[in-house]
Amino acid sequence: MSRKLYPLLASLLVVATLLVACQPATPTAAPTEAPTAAPAGPSGKLEIFSWWTAGGEAEGLEALLKVFQKQYPNVEVINATVAGGAGVDARAVLATRMQGGDPPGSFQVHAGHELIDTYVVAGQMEPVTFLYKEGGWLDVYPQDLIDILSYNGEIWSVPVNIHRANVLWYNKAIFEDNNLEPPATMDDFFQVAETLKAAGITPLALGETWTEVHLFETVLLGTLGPEGYAGLWTGETDWNSPEVTEALNNFDRMLNYVNEDYAALSWDQATQLVIDGTAAMNVMGDWAEGYFKAQGWTPGVEFGWAPSPGSAGAFDALSDSFGLPKGAPNRDAVIAWLKVCGSREGQDAFNPIKGSIPARTDADRSLYDDYLQSAMDDFARDTIVPSLMHGAAAAPSWQQAVIDAVSLFIANRDVDAFQEALASACVDAGVCK
Repeated sequence: MSRKLYPLLASLLVVATLLVACQPATPTAAPTEAPTAAPAGPSGKLEIFSWWTAGGEAEGLEALLKVFQKQYPNVEVINATVAGGAGVDARAVLATRMQGGDPPGSFQVHAGHELIDTYVVAGQMEPVTFLYKEGGWLDVYPQDLIDILSYNGEIWSVPVNIHRANVLWYNKAIFEDNNLEPPATMDDFFQVAETLKAAGITPLALGETWTEVHLFETVLLGTLGPEGYAGLWTGETDWNSPEVTEALNNFDRMLNYVNEDYAALSWDQATQLVIDGTAAMNVMGDWAEGYFKAQGWTPGVEFGWAPSPGSAGAFDALSDSFGLPKGAPNRDAVIAWLKVCGSREGQDAFNPIKGSIPARTDADRSLYDDYLQSAMDDFARDTIVPSLMHGAAAAPSWQQAVIDAVSLFIANRDVDAFQEALASACVDAGVCK
């Protein structure tokens, strides 16, 4: 994968009202008042559809909505959220609405295959290239990101952020009490995990199915390296290779160190285990940083971070974006929303709270904490690879096949059958022979 991966103002009629006062004797005209201009811009209702409900996410969205409502006070925003990390549940609801001809005003969607293959190819979206040209955005968004958002010469959504998937978060007090350093390699991880397990602490917090796939992709990355991992999605890396077998065995072994109730926990509940001190580590995207801060933790004080084991020098990237559905109610308000999403003000209000870095390259760096500044630095210098679980690496049908394979593997722990299923999924996707 390549590394170095506007407001429409409605003119309103200004009405000057001349008041005439009548006196009992000689009538005189009252002085003319200065004309009062009605607020410019769209009005009516605007539904914004997303899955941002957890700590950090909800507050970040609220900050972005405040910027919008300050600029467009006549628009009533309907904040339509569907709980569930990675948008698993929200995407199902959205698909039903889109197929039924009932699109929301605008909706959150991961940039890449999730956007293009699901909605653009199906002819359900309007291009938003005009916003990039009118707003000068082509000069402030990385070209590789614009490429991910593009299809048939048009740009199809507005990204609000960049997230990193391959982050290991850890409870600093637990690590200090046990004289541990964050594991840099897979071998380091297993040594640290054994020490923690012996101390009666769950080494690794894990949640429901999508978080398992999230962990799996970081193990693939940490074992194969960025080039080998990226090649899985282009056909350049053989799913039947010994290197992939090694990655699957690493994943199998890692599952021995997770909490027993993982299947019953959402991603934020799993992250809470690290805060509670019942688990020491969690491999999760940097929206977890927003969650930690929403719970009162400070980066570098109560929690630390490192690249997930083996993945230093790689940035497993995804981006949340919003688009313009065909037939969306109140199109003018949708366009206004997209302008705010793409603005520096909007992104600098949203991302420091959300736990993500801005998609724009001209952000005010001083607004971002130590972790987010480190993520900015890593994004600038690391090898960028696409996230599978978060819609950037593979078509939705292929992604689902991997999700199914991971779920079955966790139930039976059969590495050979797991590898066979993954190789078959690549063939079915038309990428492997």
